[in-house]
Amino acid sequence: MVTRQKKRNRKFNGSRNHGKGNTKNRRGKGGKGGWGRAGMHKHRFTYITAYEPDFFGVHGFASLKKGKIKTINLHVIDQLATLDKLEKREGKAYFEFEGKVLGAGSIAKPVVVKAISFSGGAAEKIKAAGGSTSTFTTAVSAKKEMKATATASKKAAAKKQ
Repeated sequence: MVTRQKKRNRKFNGSRNHGKGNTKNRRGKGGKGGWGRAGMHKHRFTYITAYEPDFFGVHGFASLKKGKIKTINLHVIDQLATLDKLEKREGKAYFEFEGKVLGAGSIAKPVVVKAISFSGGAAEKIKAAGGSTSTFTTAVSAKKEMKATATASKKAAAKKQ
């Protein structure tokens, strides 16, 4: 009867690194041969050049996180107007927003809205309710103008008292 061949790792028991050199040499995916995407720029580079020529380089869409602009929907502005939480100027509610106004929802009260930009539906709904829209030239000027109007309104409130 033929004896069963012994497993190779039995002879390396107790030797710490099983004859593979320094213990650091077998760490990570690069030491696992053909497992997954390991060694695509080293020992499996011929596979990449033959079957996946577009493996390297930048692909896909640009990240929108850098230039993300704040947004607000019309129904939020309408809620603020009905609760009288908006500043009053010349008998109308006035709302400044450092971002884009979107047209989701409806608006019932006339509100003067100043923002960086408006969607088409939002501008139409605001004008249909009797309000008006105006834009800041840039985001930087929006910050400056909002700070200036805030300080002016604080000074006016201080004079009234």
